[in-house]
Amino acid sequence: MQGSLSRFVKKSPHWTLAFIAIILVSFYWFIWAQDRYVSRATVVLDSPQVATPEFSLSSLMGSGGGGNTHDLLLLREHLLSVDMLRRLDDSLGFREHYSEHGDIFATLWNADAPIEELHKYYLRRVNIELDEYAGVLNVEVQGYTPEFAHDMAQMLLEAGEDHMNQMGHRLADEQVRFLEQQMVRLEERFRETRAELLDFQNEYGLISPTATVESLNQVVATLEGDLARLQAQRDALASFQSSQSAELRQVERNITALRDQISEQSERLAQAAGGALNRVSAEYETLELQAQFAQETYSSALASLENTRLEAARQLKQVSVLQSPLYPEYPTEPNRLYNSSVFAIITIFLAFIFSMILMIVKDHRD
Repeated sequence: MQGSLSRFVKKSPHWTLAFIAIILVSFYWFIWAQDRYVSRATVVLDSPQVATPEFSLSSLMGSGGGGNTHDLLLLREHLLSVDMLRRLDDSLGFREHYSEHGDIFATLWNADAPIEELHKYYLRRVNIELDEYAGVLNVEVQGYTPEFAHDMAQMLLEAGEDHMNQMGHRLADEQVRFLEQQMVRLEERFRETRAELLDFQNEYGLISPTATVESLNQVVATLEGDLARLQAQRDALASFQSSQSAELRQVERNITALRDQISEQSERLAQAAGGALNRVSAEYETLELQAQFAQETYSSALASLENTRLEAARQLKQVSVLQSPLYPEYPTEPNRLYNSSVFAIITIFLAFIFSMILMIVKDHRD
């Protein structure tokens, strides 16, 4: 038996190495490797359904943000970040736990390892996967005690929710502060334009110079119509009456009076200097437009401010837990049978390839 074994080792050293490797690796996985407990959780991000007014904030300042999948990816990256690792180390003692437990291949060798190496180890013990079809985030945490695995998973969810809320509120808060500052300036401008308009009305004693101009235009048009009627009447009387007749002379006096009245009203409308109503009306219209624009801008800013506040509420993210962090009752890692089987299959496959190469080499030599 011993002779047969010696011949097999000499004849097929690669198969001998393969079997020894399989035995050693199987020994490690089944005997030596320390148990790890896995806490699992499934979460989804929800936003409150807040009705927004028709006025869109994006029309004034632009809006951003992606869908739920984008938010879940941001949450995943934060949970796997160095910042998250530092927070876990400060609160739960990440370094101490993983350096005091585990076998030689799975433990954290150096409790004072630099943050770069610690982060690499962290990524081996925390697995976060996005299920794009279901729109959920699956969180898995491996620990050497069930309490630590559960506490770490719970802290990941709480810290992730806080981070998403802070990130969502940051932009909204900046927009609100900007709009509140603009509101103060726009309100002052609105009050100034209204005061200028009132002062102008008080100065000229006119509530609406434009309406006064329109009224005078209507008076002038009426007077011109009366003048045309009297001129036609005069021409008709002159055709059969003497120029010295009382009736014709009365019509002439009426025509002269109407012309004087039309001239007086026209001078009020278009006088070149002084308090001409056309100039007063033009100045009034300018002030009125300025006041109207200031009022519309102020109203839009009020609507924008209210919409931004509603946007801040909509951007608040709540981590809804579909599966709360599991408190593991027995270790599920490492998967001893699976790891040993995979290693054995790969090793045998490589040994078989090496055997084929040796056979091909021998055939060529012969």
